Amino acid sequence: MRPLRDLARGAALAFWAGAAPGVAAADLAYVTCQNGEAVSVLDLSTGSEVARWSLPGKPAGIAVAADGRVYTVAPDAKTVRRHGKDGTVEAEVQLDGGPMGAAHDAARGRLFVSDWYNARLWVLDDMTLEPQAELKAGAAPAGLALSPDGRWLAAAERDADRVSLYDAETLVLARTAAVGTRPFGLGFAPDGRLFVGNVGSDDVTVIAPASGEVLATVPVGARPYGVAFAAGRAFVTNQYAGTLSVIALPDLAPLAELPVGEYPEGIAATSDGRIAVANWFDNTLSLIDAETLEWIRDIDTADGPRAFGAFVLQTAD
Repeated sequence: MRPLRDLARGAALAFWAGAAPGVAAADLAYVTCQNGEAVSVLDLSTGSEVARWSLPGKPAGIAVAADGRVYTVAPDAKTVRRHGKDGTVEAEVQLDGGPMGAAHDAARGRLFVSDWYNARLWVLDDMTLEPQAELKAGAAPAGLALSPDGRWLAAAERDADRVSLYDAETLVLARTAAVGTRPFGLGFAPDGRLFVGNVGSDDVTVIAPASGEVLATVPVGARPYGVAFAAGRAFVTNQYAGTLSVIALPDLAPLAELPVGEYPEGIAATSDGRIAVANWFDNTLSLIDAETLEWIRDIDTADGPRAFGAFVLQTAD
Protein backbone atom coordinates (compact mmCIF):
# COMPACT_ATOMS: atom_id res chain seq x y z
CA MET A 1 0.00 0.00 0.00
CA ARG A 2 1.30 3.45 -0.85
CA PRO A 3 1.91 5.87 2.05
CA LEU A 4 -0.87 8.37 2.72
CA ARG A 5 1.33 11.24 1.60
CA ASP A 6 1.75 9.60 -1.82
CA LEU A 7 -1.98 9.03 -2.15
CA ALA A 8 -2.60 12.65 -1.23
CA ARG A 9 -0.07 13.80 -3.81
CA GLY A 10 -1.72 11.67 -6.49
CA ALA A 11 -5.13 13.10 -5.66
CA ALA A 12 -3.79 16.65 -5.79
CA LEU A 13 -2.16 16.09 -9.16
CA ALA A 14 -5.33 14.51 -10.52
CA PHE A 15 -7.19 17.59 -9.33
CA TRP A 16 -4.83 19.91 -11.18
CA ALA A 17 -5.10 17.81 -14.33
CA GLY A 18 -8.90 17.84 -14.18
CA ALA A 19 -9.27 14.15 -13.33
CA ALA A 20 -11.13 12.61 -10.41
CA PRO A 21 -9.10 11.28 -7.46
CA GLY A 22 -8.01 7.72 -8.14
CA VAL A 23 -7.89 8.28 -11.90
CA ALA A 24 -4.44 8.35 -13.48
CA ALA A 25 -3.60 11.87 -14.62
CA ALA A 26 -1.62 12.72 -17.74
CA ASP A 27 1.33 15.04 -17.96
CA LEU A 28 0.30 18.50 -19.06
CA ALA A 29 2.39 20.94 -21.09
CA TYR A 30 1.82 24.66 -20.60
CA VAL A 31 3.24 26.19 -23.76
CA THR A 32 3.70 29.96 -23.88
CA CYS A 33 2.92 31.14 -27.41
CA GLN A 34 4.45 34.56 -27.98
CA ASN A 35 2.92 35.52 -31.32
CA GLY A 36 -0.54 34.28 -30.38
CA GLU A 37 -0.42 35.88 -26.92
CA ALA A 38 -1.66 32.67 -25.38
CA VAL A 39 -0.79 29.59 -23.38
CA SER A 40 -1.66 26.27 -25.02
CA VAL A 41 -2.44 23.59 -22.41
CA LEU A 42 -1.69 20.19 -23.92
CA ASP A 43 -2.61 16.72 -22.67
CA LEU A 44 0.54 14.76 -23.57
CA SER A 45 -1.13 11.35 -23.34
CA THR A 46 -3.82 12.12 -25.92
CA GLY A 47 -1.85 14.66 -27.94
CA SER A 48 -4.61 17.24 -27.73
CA GLU A 49 -4.93 20.87 -26.73
CA VAL A 50 -7.35 20.85 -23.78
CA ALA A 51 -7.36 24.60 -23.10
CA ARG A 52 -6.05 27.88 -24.49
CA TRP A 53 -5.51 30.85 -22.20
CA SER A 54 -5.50 34.33 -23.68
CA LEU A 55 -2.44 36.12 -22.31
CA PRO A 56 -1.49 39.64 -23.45
CA GLY A 57 2.09 40.85 -23.51
CA LYS A 58 3.81 38.26 -25.73
CA PRO A 59 4.44 35.51 -23.12
CA ALA A 60 7.71 33.61 -23.37
CA GLY A 61 9.07 32.58 -19.96
CA ILE A 62 7.33 29.83 -18.01
CA ALA A 63 7.75 27.96 -14.73
CA VAL A 64 5.35 25.20 -13.69
CA ALA A 65 5.43 24.22 -10.03
CA ALA A 66 5.08 20.60 -8.93
CA ASP A 67 1.76 21.40 -7.24
CA GLY A 68 0.30 22.74 -10.49
CA ARG A 69 0.80 26.48 -10.10
CA VAL A 70 1.79 28.08 -13.40
CA TYR A 71 3.94 31.20 -13.67
CA THR A 72 4.22 33.09 -16.95
CA VAL A 73 6.51 35.95 -18.00
CA ALA A 74 5.24 38.37 -20.65
CA PRO A 75 8.16 40.59 -21.76
CA ASP A 76 6.14 43.11 -23.79
CA ALA A 77 3.80 43.76 -20.88
CA LYS A 78 6.66 43.52 -18.36
CA THR A 79 4.32 41.30 -16.36
CA VAL A 80 4.75 38.13 -14.32
CA ARG A 81 1.57 36.20 -13.51
CA ARG A 82 0.57 33.27 -11.32
CA HIS A 83 -2.27 31.21 -12.77
CA GLY A 84 -4.73 28.73 -11.36
CA LYS A 85 -5.49 25.44 -13.07
CA ASP A 86 -8.09 27.05 -15.33
CA GLY A 87 -5.79 29.89 -16.35
CA THR A 88 -7.27 32.41 -13.93
CA VAL A 89 -4.72 35.04 -12.96
CA GLU A 90 -4.43 34.73 -9.19
CA ALA A 91 -1.56 37.20 -8.77
CA GLU A 92 0.46 39.45 -11.04
CA VAL A 93 3.17 42.06 -10.88
CA GLN A 94 4.44 44.53 -13.44
CA LEU A 95 8.21 44.98 -13.34
CA ASP A 96 10.17 47.96 -14.61
CA GLY A 97 12.78 46.20 -16.72
CA GLY A 98 12.82 43.36 -19.21
CA PRO A 99 11.54 40.17 -17.55
CA MET A 100 12.53 37.08 -19.52
CA GLY A 101 13.27 33.75 -17.80
CA ALA A 102 11.85 32.22 -14.62
CA ALA A 103 12.69 29.48 -12.13
CA HIS A 104 10.61 28.33 -9.16
CA ASP A 105 12.07 27.48 -5.75
CA ALA A 106 9.23 25.63 -4.02
CA ALA A 107 11.19 24.86 -0.85
CA ARG A 108 11.75 28.54 -0.09
CA GLY A 109 8.58 30.00 -1.61
CA ARG A 110 10.42 32.03 -4.24
CA LEU A 111 10.17 32.76 -7.93
CA PHE A 112 13.29 34.01 -9.69
CA VAL A 113 12.91 36.17 -12.82
CA SER A 114 15.72 37.46 -15.04
CA ASP A 115 15.84 41.10 -16.17
CA TRP A 116 17.18 41.15 -19.72
CA TYR A 117 17.66 44.92 -19.81
CA ASN A 118 19.14 45.74 -16.41
CA ALA A 119 21.58 42.91 -15.57
CA ARG A 120 19.75 41.69 -12.51
CA LEU A 121 17.47 38.97 -11.17
CA TRP A 122 14.29 39.59 -9.23
CA VAL A 123 13.38 37.42 -6.26
CA LEU A 124 9.58 37.31 -5.89
CA ASP A 125 7.30 35.75 -3.30
CA ASP A 126 5.83 32.77 -5.13
CA MET A 127 2.28 33.42 -3.90
CA THR A 128 1.86 37.19 -3.95
CA LEU A 129 4.63 37.89 -6.52
CA GLU A 130 5.77 40.79 -4.38
CA PRO A 131 9.49 41.56 -4.97
CA GLN A 132 11.69 40.48 -2.07
CA ALA A 133 15.18 41.18 -3.39
CA GLU A 134 17.26 41.98 -6.46
CA LEU A 135 20.45 40.15 -7.39
CA LYS A 136 23.17 41.70 -9.51
CA ALA A 137 23.91 39.72 -12.68
CA GLY A 138 25.99 39.96 -15.84
CA ALA A 139 24.74 41.56 -19.05
CA ALA A 140 21.44 40.29 -20.50
CA PRO A 141 20.53 37.41 -18.16
CA ALA A 142 18.13 35.00 -19.86
CA GLY A 143 17.67 31.38 -18.76
CA LEU A 144 17.46 30.45 -15.08
CA ALA A 145 17.65 27.04 -13.44
CA LEU A 146 17.66 25.63 -9.92
CA SER A 147 19.84 22.58 -9.16
CA PRO A 148 18.10 19.29 -8.28
CA ASP A 149 19.23 19.56 -4.65
CA GLY A 150 18.05 23.17 -4.43
CA ARG A 151 21.52 24.45 -3.60
CA TRP A 152 22.36 26.49 -6.69
CA LEU A 153 20.57 29.04 -8.83
CA ALA A 154 22.19 29.44 -12.26
CA ALA A 155 21.71 32.37 -14.66
CA ALA A 156 22.86 32.37 -18.29
CA GLU A 157 24.15 35.86 -19.12
CA ARG A 158 24.01 36.18 -22.88
CA ASP A 159 25.96 39.38 -23.44
CA ALA A 160 28.56 38.56 -20.78
CA ASP A 161 29.35 35.08 -22.21
CA ARG A 162 29.19 33.64 -18.73
CA VAL A 163 27.04 31.93 -16.14
CA SER A 164 26.51 33.19 -12.60
CA LEU A 165 25.91 30.73 -9.77
CA TYR A 166 24.15 31.91 -6.61
CA ASP A 167 23.69 30.17 -3.28
CA ALA A 168 19.93 29.64 -3.44
CA GLU A 169 19.56 29.80 0.33
CA THR A 170 21.52 32.98 1.05
CA LEU A 171 21.13 34.56 -2.43
CA VAL A 172 24.86 35.36 -2.40
CA LEU A 173 26.73 35.19 -5.72
CA ALA A 174 29.06 32.22 -5.22
CA ARG A 175 30.97 32.26 -8.50
CA THR A 176 30.87 32.93 -12.21
CA ALA A 177 32.07 30.73 -15.06
CA ALA A 178 33.04 31.73 -18.61
CA VAL A 179 31.17 29.72 -21.24
CA GLY A 180 30.73 29.91 -25.01
CA THR A 181 29.29 32.79 -27.00
CA ARG A 182 25.84 34.12 -26.09
CA PRO A 183 24.54 31.56 -23.60
CA PHE A 184 20.76 31.55 -23.39
CA GLY A 185 19.12 28.37 -22.06
CA LEU A 186 20.55 26.05 -19.44
CA GLY A 187 19.67 23.15 -17.17
CA PHE A 188 21.02 20.93 -14.42
CA ALA A 189 21.47 17.23 -15.17
CA PRO A 190 20.21 14.73 -12.57
CA ASP A 191 23.79 14.33 -11.29
CA GLY A 192 24.09 18.08 -10.66
CA ARG A 193 26.24 19.14 -13.61
CA LEU A 194 25.12 22.31 -15.35
CA PHE A 195 24.64 22.29 -19.15
CA VAL A 196 24.59 25.66 -20.93
CA GLY A 197 23.47 26.18 -24.53
CA ASN A 198 25.61 28.78 -26.33
CA VAL A 199 23.65 30.12 -29.30
CA GLY A 200 26.60 32.05 -30.71
CA SER A 201 29.24 29.29 -30.69
CA ASP A 202 27.04 26.25 -31.45
CA ASP A 203 28.12 24.29 -28.41
CA VAL A 204 27.18 23.32 -24.88
CA THR A 205 29.37 24.12 -21.88
CA VAL A 206 29.28 21.61 -19.01
CA ILE A 207 30.10 23.03 -15.57
CA ALA A 208 30.64 21.69 -12.06
CA PRO A 209 28.57 24.18 -10.05
CA ALA A 210 30.34 23.70 -6.72
CA SER A 211 33.65 24.85 -8.20
CA GLY A 212 32.68 26.64 -11.39
CA GLU A 213 35.08 24.41 -13.32
CA VAL A 214 34.31 23.93 -16.99
CA LEU A 215 34.29 20.17 -17.44
CA ALA A 216 33.74 20.05 -21.19
CA THR A 217 32.57 21.91 -24.28
CA VAL A 218 30.39 19.77 -26.54
CA PRO A 219 29.67 20.78 -30.17
CA VAL A 220 25.98 20.61 -31.17
CA GLY A 221 23.81 21.94 -34.01
CA ALA A 222 23.31 25.52 -35.13
CA ARG A 223 22.00 27.93 -32.47
CA PRO A 224 21.50 25.69 -29.40
CA TYR A 225 18.79 27.08 -27.18
CA GLY A 226 17.31 24.80 -24.48
CA VAL A 227 18.46 21.69 -22.59
CA ALA A 228 16.56 18.79 -20.99
CA PHE A 229 17.47 15.35 -19.61
CA ALA A 230 15.98 11.86 -19.81
CA ALA A 231 17.13 8.23 -20.20
CA GLY A 232 20.72 9.07 -19.20
CA ARG A 233 21.01 11.65 -21.97
CA ALA A 234 21.03 15.39 -22.54
CA PHE A 235 18.82 16.80 -25.29
CA VAL A 236 19.54 20.20 -26.86
CA THR A 237 17.27 22.16 -29.22
CA ASN A 238 19.08 23.70 -32.20
CA GLN A 239 17.09 26.67 -33.53
CA TYR A 240 18.68 27.18 -36.95
CA ALA A 241 19.22 23.48 -37.66
CA GLY A 242 15.68 22.45 -36.74
CA THR A 243 17.14 19.53 -34.83
CA LEU A 244 17.64 17.97 -31.42
CA SER A 245 21.20 17.04 -30.39
CA VAL A 246 21.46 13.98 -28.13
CA ILE A 247 24.44 13.64 -25.75
CA ALA A 248 25.29 10.66 -23.52
CA LEU A 249 25.56 11.86 -19.93
CA PRO A 250 28.26 9.43 -18.71
CA ASP A 251 30.95 10.42 -21.23
CA LEU A 252 29.34 13.38 -23.09
CA ALA A 253 29.61 11.52 -26.38
CA PRO A 254 27.33 12.77 -29.19
CA LEU A 255 24.71 10.12 -29.98
CA ALA A 256 22.42 11.63 -32.61
CA GLU A 257 20.97 14.76 -34.16
CA LEU A 258 17.25 14.31 -34.71
CA PRO A 259 14.98 16.40 -36.95
CA VAL A 260 12.11 18.14 -35.18
CA GLY A 261 10.03 21.16 -36.20
CA GLU A 262 11.20 24.49 -37.55
CA TYR A 263 13.05 26.69 -35.05
CA PRO A 264 12.83 24.53 -31.91
CA GLU A 265 13.19 26.39 -28.63
CA GLY A 266 11.69 25.25 -25.30
CA ILE A 267 12.35 21.68 -24.22
CA ALA A 268 11.34 19.55 -21.23
CA ALA A 269 11.19 15.93 -20.10
CA THR A 270 7.97 14.10 -19.26
CA SER A 271 7.36 11.62 -16.45
CA ASP A 272 7.17 8.67 -18.85
CA GLY A 273 10.47 9.08 -20.68
CA ARG A 274 9.63 11.45 -23.49
CA ILE A 275 11.07 14.78 -24.57
CA ALA A 276 8.74 17.64 -25.49
CA VAL A 277 10.03 20.29 -27.92
CA ALA A 278 8.29 23.57 -28.79
CA ASN A 279 8.73 24.50 -32.46
CA TRP A 280 8.30 28.27 -32.73
CA PHE A 281 7.80 28.58 -36.50
CA ASP A 282 5.73 25.39 -36.92
CA ASN A 283 3.22 26.07 -34.12
CA THR A 284 3.70 22.56 -32.80
CA LEU A 285 5.04 20.62 -29.83
CA SER A 286 7.02 17.52 -30.84
CA LEU A 287 7.19 14.44 -28.61
CA ILE A 288 10.29 12.21 -28.89
CA ASP A 289 10.91 8.89 -27.13
CA ALA A 290 14.07 9.54 -25.07
CA GLU A 291 15.12 5.89 -25.13
CA THR A 292 14.50 4.86 -28.75
CA LEU A 293 14.91 8.42 -30.12
CA GLU A 294 11.82 7.88 -32.28
CA TRP A 295 9.36 10.64 -33.12
CA ILE A 296 5.98 10.01 -31.47
CA ARG A 297 3.71 12.85 -32.58
CA ASP A 298 3.35 16.59 -33.10
CA ILE A 299 0.66 18.52 -31.25
CA ASP A 300 -0.73 21.79 -32.60
CA THR A 301 -0.40 24.91 -30.44
CA ALA A 302 -1.27 28.58 -30.66
CA ASP A 303 0.95 30.80 -32.81
CA GLY A 304 4.63 31.07 -31.90
CA PRO A 305 5.28 28.50 -29.14
CA ARG A 306 8.41 29.29 -27.13
CA ALA A 307 7.94 27.52 -23.75
CA PHE A 308 11.10 29.07 -22.32
CA GLY A 309 11.49 27.31 -18.98
CA ALA A 310 10.05 24.34 -17.07
CA PHE A 311 6.71 23.97 -18.88
CA VAL A 312 5.68 20.33 -18.21
CA LEU A 313 3.63 19.33 -15.17
CA GLN A 314 4.67 15.76 -14.45
CA THR A 315 1.65 14.04 -12.93
CA ALA A 316 2.64 10.35 -12.96
CA ASP A 317 3.60 8.69 -9.64
